[in-house]
Amino acid sequence: MAAVNVRDVAALAGVSLGTVSNALNRPERVSPATLLRVQQAIDRLGFVRNDAARQLRAGRSRSIGLIVLDIGNPFFTDVATGAEDRAFEEGFAVLLGNSQGNPTREAAHLDLFEEQRVRGMLVSPVAEIWPQLKRLRTREIPAVLVDRAISDTSFSSVSVDDIAGGTLAVTHLLGLGRRRIAFVGGPTKIRQVSDRLEGASRALDGVNGATLEVLGAQALTVLEGRRIGEAIVARRPADRPDAIFAANDLLAVGLLQGLSMLGGLRVPDDIALVGYDDIAFAAAAVVPLTSVRQPSALLGRTAVDLLLAESHDPGGFEPQQVVFTPELVVRASTGGGAGAGVSAGAGGGAGDLAGQELT
Repeated sequence: MAAVNVRDVAALAGVSLGTVSNALNRPERVSPATLLRVQQAIDRLGFVRNDAARQLRAGRSRSIGLIVLDIGNPFFTDVATGAEDRAFEEGFAVLLGNSQGNPTREAAHLDLFEEQRVRGMLVSPVAEIWPQLKRLRTREIPAVLVDRAISDTSFSSVSVDDIAGGTLAVTHLLGLGRRRIAFVGGPTKIRQVSDRLEGASRALDGVNGATLEVLGAQALTVLEGRRIGEAIVARRPADRPDAIFAANDLLAVGLLQGLSMLGGLRVPDDIALVGYDDIAFAAAAVVPLTSVRQPSALLGRTAVDLLLAESHDPGGFEPQQVVFTPELVVRASTGGGAGAGVSAGAGGGAGDLAGQELT
């Protein structure tokens, strides 16, 4: 059976092809009575518009590409949810690509989304992809960096101050009297990891007797955290850290398993533990995790707003770099109560628009 097309709709409604086109794309140009006849014909015939063909003719898509580092990480799931919710409100769909921290996969997703003629791209980058993004802009495909600040202010970005977040985490541990601090994270080629490590290092400046040991992780996963936790348990007690700052909550959950559930150490008595992202698992862990909170869904929503603003006015839009302030949520893994919040700055928490900086 042949597919129903616009000619069939026009014939049943008793109108021209141009009228059907206006009813579908510019309904304000069609009288209410005619619009009703066209809609009734569409409903009766079961007509479904070929949106891909329409986009090809118009050169404008109703889709946005989103490339994340690891969709298995609940942080990026929340970012994607925020982006999809905001895009849906504006009549757009989000196409998701998962780079898995692999530059080759990232490049392939960029090429694929370009072929799909997406309206724009949101990217949490692995590699230095600025040449590709500049080329995309010449094809009127703007891009916004997500969870990553950049020095090139010709692009918009939405991020959290990870250096401040790392400082906040380790300052909290030092305030508890801990002095043998370990940072667990990697690969350090990921900018967010290196920034959190830099913040941790800054917190130790001028603190007598405090040391920072860097324990490199091959991936930001629960299994890798468990492996490192078990390695710490195998050390002599005097050689173990008395506090750990993990680069994300998945590592922290794995460390908790390796240290206490498998290794018999007490968290926080023997080793205090801080994670990063404040995913849902943090509060639900056997020992609820102290964590640095990021406004994950708000990152996604804000990125879509910036992308659509540039898409609607590419010549007049001034790129913006939006930086949110992180917040420390103190829980039992450092001896705290049920989710007390401490901001990195005096201006408010990470989930509050008043706590963001625009540059």
